[in-house]
Amino acid sequence: MAAEYSRIAIVTGATSGIGEATARRFVANGYGVVGNGRNAAKLDALEQELGSAFAGVAGDAADGAVIERLFVAATERFGKTADIVVVNAGRGLGGSVKDADLARFEEVLKLNVTAALELLQKAAQRMLPEQQANYPKRAADIVIIGSVVGRHISPFSAVYGATKFAVHALAEGLRREVGPKGIRVSLVEPGIVISGFQDAAGYGEDLVHTFDERFGPLLQGSDVANAIHFIVTQPPHVHISDIMVRPTRQDYP
Repeated sequence: MAAEYSRIAIVTGATSGIGEATARRFVANGYGVVGNGRNAAKLDALEQELGSAFAGVAGDAADGAVIERLFVAATERFGKTADIVVVNAGRGLGGSVKDADLARFEEVLKLNVTAALELLQKAAQRMLPEQQANYPKRAADIVIIGSVVGRHISPFSAVYGATKFAVHALAEGLRREVGPKGIRVSLVEPGIVISGFQDAAGYGEDLVHTFDERFGPLLQGSDVANAIHFIVTQPPHVHISDIMVRPTRQDYP
């Protein structure tokens, strides 16, 4: 079965938004995909729709056992180690530094930073032995979804942005560590993307409407998936380290 797929990808947060769009884009381009999300019913529906190219692993991406299952599932389903890992699962949190809900921040910090770090570690550890032997004949990619608010302070989501500043630092640290060994580590920083993210972050309808009025048309998950696909389809010796994707009319952040 492994010969049917040109590459094998793991995508977290694959049941909606950027993650779902990325999984679909990869499958459409001949990749085998292991997708993770907490919505088991949505994963089942994606398996039915996308067929044998997609395997769902339900569970919280902040759970180390779930992260481990992603890599096991890739090998069991497709017969080889994943050579693309998209670190996408994350949660938003509206509010300024003065007013942010600290109880919710613990949750956000665990998923956005601690769980992301664990996935980065596992991806690098599993990719290194094969890639050191195979570079530059083949590519290996770790793609991390950051945010424009991980580079520019936003008053309406400063605390969430702090988690993305941390993720950006982890991405660059890992790039310097494993890039010389043939693994590409890339950061994608989206602007405002319309998805279930806004509801989960506690952004009200009025704020989302304001975004649309000021910056619309806003990005869709597929717009960011296009950037991710561009990164992973470069020749193995070409590394796109950082892409920021905004709606055309979004001036800031």
